[in-house]
Amino acid sequence: MTLTRSIARLTVGLAGVALLSAAFSAQARELSVSTVLSDAFPWGQAAEKWAELVEERSGGELTLRVYPNSQLVSGDQTREFSAMRSGLIDAAVGSTINWSPQVPELNLFSLPFFIPDEAAVDAVTGGEAGELVFEAIESRGVMPLAWGENGFRQVSNSRGAISQPADLDGLKIRVVGSPLFQDTFSALGADPTQMSWTDAQPALTTGAVDGQENPLSVFDVARIDQVGQVHLTLWNYMNDPLIFAVNQQVWQSLNEEQQALLRETAIEAGEWEIAMTREEESERLAAIQERGVTVTELTDEQYQAFVDATQSVYEKWTPRIGEDVVNAAQSAIDAR
Repeated sequence: MTLTRSIARLTVGLAGVALLSAAFSAQARELSVSTVLSDAFPWGQAAEKWAELVEERSGGELTLRVYPNSQLVSGDQTREFSAMRSGLIDAAVGSTINWSPQVPELNLFSLPFFIPDEAAVDAVTGGEAGELVFEAIESRGVMPLAWGENGFRQVSNSRGAISQPADLDGLKIRVVGSPLFQDTFSALGADPTQMSWTDAQPALTTGAVDGQENPLSVFDVARIDQVGQVHLTLWNYMNDPLIFAVNQQVWQSLNEEQQALLRETAIEAGEWEIAMTREEESERLAAIQERGVTVTELTDEQYQAFVDATQSVYEKWTPRIGEDVVNAAQSAIDAR
């Protein structure tokens, strides 16, 4: 009788363990994270860092699976925000440029020659303007958690140095699919041509397109100089912050501890990636120059000439972005 009871108790105990294990498995959750670039680039590394921190601190209860190269939107990075908002993507580390068609306030960072330096970027994202931008994202069904950085975008071409607006006259420049980019390069006398990067590479190689614009990290890792881009101008004409975000329904389905974990790790990953991106700038520039690229740095007077040449773009786009957002950003820049 005693043996029978012991076996029964052991059976009940094992069943309890099995139930607890099943309950834990049911609680464990994996979220998909979309990003445009792989971990060869700081952008992709930011997403991987986020996933790494979540895995370390959640005890397996919550994991992030990163899908680079816009896999979840069949390579169309401009669909990323819509896909996240609709729930096809759980989370993303995305670009203000790519998300701006759905969130007009994000065009703030693409206003030409508006945000001049890193201190200004930090003042904008860390102040009232940054809060207003996050509110705009949240109002469209996505919960923003933290900032990252793709960096200032610089311009390159195959024909000659660019140090004044007249140097862009007639140059065919590949741009991303944003009307604001079209307006900016048109105002500078260039011929902006919208195309995917896949199409741009052969076009640059053959000379069908003269130039392009990208951050130094992308220029360096993608070896853009190898497609004829041997003249690079550092003009900081716009900055592209990254945003860590989660679909709002997914966010609301998480408990408070999980939400706190996602937010804290996103902030930490973002700060890590911003510091890394900035620290690597000088090293990347040196590597680019060693490969034979001629680098032009603008004087204050030359920079101002570009500001003046694009004033009409600023005036056209400020109402579309929201004057309250632009004014808050301007105040933060002035007070930095």
